[in-house]
Amino acid sequence: MAIKVYKPTTNARRNMSVTDYSGLSKVAPEKSLLEPLKKHSGRNSYGRITVRHRGGGNRRKYRIIDFKRQKFDVEGIVKTIEYDPNRSAFIALVEYEDGEKAYITAPQGLKVGYKVVAGETADIKPGNALPLKNIPTGTFIHNVELYPGRGAQLARAAGNMAQLMAKENGYALLRLPSGELRNVPESCMATIGQVGNIDHENVKIGKAGRKRNMGIRPTVRGSVMNPNDHPHGGGEGKSPVGRPGPVTPWGKPALGYKTRKTNKASDKLIVRRRNSK
Repeated sequence: MAIKVYKPTTNARRNMSVTDYSGLSKVAPEKSLLEPLKKHSGRNSYGRITVRHRGGGNRRKYRIIDFKRQKFDVEGIVKTIEYDPNRSAFIALVEYEDGEKAYITAPQGLKVGYKVVAGETADIKPGNALPLKNIPTGTFIHNVELYPGRGAQLARAAGNMAQLMAKENGYALLRLPSGELRNVPESCMATIGQVGNIDHENVKIGKAGRKRNMGIRPTVRGSVMNPNDHPHGGGEGKSPVGRPGPVTPWGKPALGYKTRKTNKASDKLIVRRRNSK
């Protein structure tokens, strides 16, 4: 998809761009695959805010996406390519031979009328899903499972893809979009190709109102708060941080501070961390 840029009729328009949706199917979403989506405004089950600056935003319905792709050896035809307000990628409505319908994330190059299939004998074509052991080394993939049968967890956002680097001792070595090298069980499912809507990262929001429509509220700098609200607050005029390095509102270091728990079971599967020097 291309990016649409408007004439600068206002100050906000001047720096604003949107995804060109002209290539999407002009249909309503499949009702049987919709669910209501309740807003939580960044609050946990106790009602406490655990993610700040959330709230409001447009109303939306959740589209049920088939991340497991366990309908093996049954061909499906792509009926529509649609917008999904819950993710950066576009989604494709697939109707299988037995009449069942499902949404999948639409890879780059998938079009209405194309056929997709999941299974060990599927062709290496965008949209087809196979176990990693049946995918040739070097192939670009997305929607990769971390654990067999759990459903895709890796490389799901717009423009993302992982590369299958090697296979050994029942594990497949993947290079993830972050640069991390990680082993994943060979029996995990993955979909061929790159996630579509690759220009998503180049879209400029342009104005505050679009962020509010997304459900994101304003973020206030700590340096303009009072000292009882933030460690950076207080002082006369623009004051320095006043301590060795910037911190969070709760006093923890904000830059370079490692928060990842040690002794994770997944440590042995990570060959190279994404932030390794």
